[in-house]
Amino acid sequence: MGNTAENRTVLQASLDVFRTHGMTRIFGNPGSNELPFLAGLGEDFDFVLGLHEQVVMGMAEGYSRATGQPVLVNLHAASGTGNAMGALTNARYAHVPLVLLAGQQIRRTVGQQAMLANVDAATLTRPLTKYSHEPLAAADVPRTLSEAILEATTHPRGPVYVSVPMDDWEEPALPDDGLLTSRSVTTSGALTPALRDELVAALDGAQHPALVLGPQVDVSSVQDPAVFEAIVRLAERTDATVYVAPSPPRGPFPTAHPNFGGVMVPGIESVRRHLSGHDAVFVLGAPVFRYHRWEPGDYLDAGTDVWHLTQDPSEATRAPFGRAIIAEVGAAVVDLAEGVTDRGTRRPARELPAARTSPDGMTGTEILEVLNQYVTDDVVYVNETTTLDLDYLERIAIDQPGKYHFPASGGLGFGLPAAVGMSLGLPEATVVATVGDGSANYGLSALYTAAQRNTRTVFVIVNNSGYGALAGFAERMGVPDVPGITLGGIDFVSLAAGYGVPASRTDTREEFEAAYQRALKAEGPVLIDARIV
Repeated sequence: MGNTAENRTVLQASLDVFRTHGMTRIFGNPGSNELPFLAGLGEDFDFVLGLHEQVVMGMAEGYSRATGQPVLVNLHAASGTGNAMGALTNARYAHVPLVLLAGQQIRRTVGQQAMLANVDAATLTRPLTKYSHEPLAAADVPRTLSEAILEATTHPRGPVYVSVPMDDWEEPALPDDGLLTSRSVTTSGALTPALRDELVAALDGAQHPALVLGPQVDVSSVQDPAVFEAIVRLAERTDATVYVAPSPPRGPFPTAHPNFGGVMVPGIESVRRHLSGHDAVFVLGAPVFRYHRWEPGDYLDAGTDVWHLTQDPSEATRAPFGRAIIAEVGAAVVDLAEGVTDRGTRRPARELPAARTSPDGMTGTEILEVLNQYVTDDVVYVNETTTLDLDYLERIAIDQPGKYHFPASGGLGFGLPAAVGMSLGLPEATVVATVGDGSANYGLSALYTAAQRNTRTVFVIVNNSGYGALAGFAERMGVPDVPGITLGGIDFVSLAAGYGVPASRTDTREEFEAAYQRALKAEGPVLIDARIV
């Protein structure tokens, strides 16, 4: 039976849709409901196996962040989807275009709640997905998948979910499904001349302006390097202090630049203190604001005006203050940089702070100082050390877009698998993943895929024998005697060896620096268990 427009199956039409969008690499962990789909894949499809759905999601997110493209994730019904949902929060808040395709039981048995049926499948991933659907008929599967991909890649980008009964794939496709491969969606969101002039006037009129940058700026800069140059030019011409918005999943500004003011602490009072003394604040490509710590107080000092430019309508509507404009952030940054008046002021060079030291052993900031000694254009950083998240961008000189990545939701398990996905998406790069020992246990099986694929990944386990961030929170909250935040001596060197990744343990800065130098020269993955105090 030939593959013609008249006799194609739903599966064949769907695979053509995926091919059109360049989605031929699939990340997954298979189950019985997915076998008919996987068995029909063409030889041009590459199935990347992960051993747990959370790891699968992290690798897919890392690959999407590295390539900027939508990525197909194959999940198993309700059980596999449930396993993936902790990691799904990262993709949701970082606006990563993942297309989650889950298998479903035989269509006629779903209502009977047969084993592995996903009842009310479309509701399972909400509100973590932009779009979630199970087609009402097999013939609508290819169109649904096309809609899902376009929804995932249209601003605000984000993950989507489609559940497909396993017997749909062999049903006949519609003749008009061929039209799906020529579809596209374009969003025109440039600033109007009036808005541009108003923003330029506000920037020129500010005595002490501040720029607060979010992940949309970095994403735009990766897609167009002119945006990165423009944001630097905008800061210099306006003599603005540049902050990174709280809980940053990416690095939107060169961290060694004289105008860089650091990462904002994610609490109401902390943000207010950061912005104190600035009469005009321009938030570009970030929410206003993603608070975490509960710090009751006023949002702003009197006399501070906030302008909010975002591509995400939800960010614009939910902000508790500020004037919001929904527009394409990258193009707007370029417009504003060209429009503002150059004040002619340039600040002296910024010196990175020295590492904290301890007589009892190596500190986390010493690890960052070593990493900073070996920064090159080829290194991409993935960070999941929540005890060092504020220090990271303060202490490592990152001067290019797309070089820093952090989990957007705060859920653990991002670092190791995302680093593997990035290595697959950027095979010419060296991906350095710093991951806390608590976080590492959530995604440790990603080492299996790293070994199998021989990725150029350096895994640095920042090991303080516990959940250090939780200990800090407990101390600030006045509840220091919390159980379950101290871990025993986990042997990450042996665990890594079991997965096929060479590893070593370090206890001093000198040992770590030597091990890190060797790891950067290795041809495959390497793990360093770096013990800190």
